[in-house]
Amino acid sequence: MGTQESRKSQDSDEQGRGAGRRALLGAAMLGAGGAVLGLPATARADGAEPSAQSGGGYRGLPVPTIIAHRGASGYRPEHTLGSYQLALDLGAHVIEQDLVPTKDGHLVCRHENDITGTTDVAAHPEFAARKTTKAVDGVSYTGWFTEDFTLAELKTLRAKERIPGNRQENTLYDGRWEIPTFEEVLRWADKEGRKRGKRIWLHVETKHPSYFRKLGLGLEEPLAKLLRKYDRHKKNAPVFLQSFEPSSIQRLNRLVDSPLVVLLSGAATRPWDFVEAGDPRTVADLVKPDGLGWIASYANGIGPTLDLIIPRDAGGNLTTPTTLVADAHAKGLILHPYTMRNENAFLPANFRRGTDANAYGDAFGAFKVYFDTGIDGIFTDNADTGLLAHADFVND
Repeated sequence: MGTQESRKSQDSDEQGRGAGRRALLGAAMLGAGGAVLGLPATARADGAEPSAQSGGGYRGLPVPTIIAHRGASGYRPEHTLGSYQLALDLGAHVIEQDLVPTKDGHLVCRHENDITGTTDVAAHPEFAARKTTKAVDGVSYTGWFTEDFTLAELKTLRAKERIPGNRQENTLYDGRWEIPTFEEVLRWADKEGRKRGKRIWLHVETKHPSYFRKLGLGLEEPLAKLLRKYDRHKKNAPVFLQSFEPSSIQRLNRLVDSPLVVLLSGAATRPWDFVEAGDPRTVADLVKPDGLGWIASYANGIGPTLDLIIPRDAGGNLTTPTTLVADAHAKGLILHPYTMRNENAFLPANFRRGTDANAYGDAFGAFKVYFDTGIDGIFTDNADTGLLAHADFVND
């Protein structure tokens, strides 16, 4: 289960990627407001395959695919229905959710189980005693954690901007939205899909799965149950399932047929499930041909940090691309690296403009350099910028 697409021949993969680039996959611009609205994905240029929106699977998505990282998190507090809605309205091809559990086993959308910086929990005196210190994947955190709250209790909290120092304008929306459950997101996606006449693609991450399984709050089984309930468990379902722990993806591979992606952090790091299992392999081992072949035996793609695609030098400037894109494609894997953001603080040094870390730099230039490597998609906090860069690239 879950490996059918990854076992296609390299020639077939390359043909599909090339055809995707030749297809008309741009976005429409509204002159008055400058809003970018994504058009439904077209069929392959020769008409031989249906689009992803019409049920053709992830190979029918526009290439490079623009994935809204935590929604439109460059403009709204992340992982809120407001952030997801704006990302969809901007035209994002796929919208990302991160999942953590509540005390009573519900899956909710937060980037971390530590909700200190993304909710107003500190302003709730009734929860003051729940502030605690925990070790999550070997790192100590002090704050409030989703696994110590029931869903009903979490629903009394309101979301807020995670990095107000960088995105002060986003604080305008602090308190506007609550923490959504993943089931609420699935209902929202179905409703929006009916309204728009196309399937809404999601990119769903299991966060700290080994940590939660030890607490009796395994993520994969309740996730698979929801995917089956909302008909997103099949090979061509409009959803990617992703995790930094390969064992979580292997477990999901046994539960559903949805497309699967292994996330990869820095080259010197080890997935936490490897640490716990005593597996000595690092990410540097996993991005070698043998490691990629192992991933391709149960997954359809990888989500590497952008530095694994093009490393940066000591000054933060981009250097020479690695062979990772070609090596992954040779194994039938797609690549969805992360994360592009518009602000200088997050861009490679050679694409920063001016001295204000929070001002926008040359994001379009950086997008083009990454697209030129042949990646299949990219996570971005600014879907509208990514879509314009996508349109430039496919029409160049």
